[in-house]
Amino acid sequence: MSQFKLKHNRIGVLTSGGDCAGLNAAIRAITYRAIQEYGLSVVGILASTAGLLERPVRYRDLTLENVDSAYLRKGGTVLETVNKGNPFEYPMPDGSLKDRSAEAIEGFQALHLDALIGIGGDGSARILARLAKEGSIPFIGVPKTIDNDLAETDFAIGYMSAVEVAVDAADRLQPTAASHRRTMVLEVMGRDVGWIALASGIASGADVVLVPEIPFNIDKVCAHLRARHARGQNHALVVCSEGVRLASGQTVSHAFADGEIRLGGVGAAIADLIARNTGAETRVTVLGHVQRGGAPCAFDRILATSLGSYAVDLVAQGKTDRYVVWKFGQLTSVPLDAVAGKTRGLRLDGQLVHTARRVGICLGD
Repeated sequence: MSQFKLKHNRIGVLTSGGDCAGLNAAIRAITYRAIQEYGLSVVGILASTAGLLERPVRYRDLTLENVDSAYLRKGGTVLETVNKGNPFEYPMPDGSLKDRSAEAIEGFQALHLDALIGIGGDGSARILARLAKEGSIPFIGVPKTIDNDLAETDFAIGYMSAVEVAVDAADRLQPTAASHRRTMVLEVMGRDVGWIALASGIASGADVVLVPEIPFNIDKVCAHLRARHARGQNHALVVCSEGVRLASGQTVSHAFADGEIRLGGVGAAIADLIARNTGAETRVTVLGHVQRGGAPCAFDRILATSLGSYAVDLVAQGKTDRYVVWKFGQLTSVPLDAVAGKTRGLRLDGQLVHTARRVGICLGD
């Protein structure tokens, strides 16, 4: 744990990676705690590391006058964010990659900041931790990701709001499924982990939940659906995570015009398999980025406020190069290398998996 003393009484904050609900609540908490408790100035760096690469650096001062309670319910991030353009491997117009990390570090230094608080997910944690190390930047990380896959923390900002969106969608799909005797397949985000899928599946009473951590057998899935039909249930709900692998071991993804390859489409593939094997009429709903937007739920507002304010406390105490986390209902912090580049998937012996099995949800195995 690094120790340092404040020189300029100015700290910076940025949001990095994909957006999610609750980011503005964290920005508000950081601003309020820094100003009201410690008399620090707060600088919001715009567009994450991309803002540090611009000249002049893109930023805005965060004050009690321009940050208010409305931030608690605002979706997205007022500071903007990026999930591409790694400064260590920055894509240039000619297609080459250039290390521009020194420019990003110079941008930070130009703002005369004592420390940086970065709100980000696993990819951001890796990049920002490396940038902080190479630039000798006192750094505190705050976990956010709807995937909830950051190591060392039970919850990340944005996860519960994404679950709420998925549950709302499932609640709307089930009545129309019953009306038409259909099997509805709901594809949710989550990348390589199934936290959103399993939590929303339990909360909505799904018949089947398919997650990347548990390889599924389509014969077992279809047998489960037939058994439901035999006992008089005329419809079904299947929730699947976007990163679920098919029998071939492959995920379903698509290449986009910008060159990015993104997950998506496994729901349609699973619906087709179910239709072929059971004769059921199937429909697919892909939530996609709907799960990222909108106002955060109450839990995410509380979590973001807790983590953000605690991050400022660590900076004021001179304790940096840490990630603030929520473990077993308590705020604590861990070294950066305990989080950066590491992911946390569902445990097969974990409580969510046990709960799903107890109420008869088929996990495909």
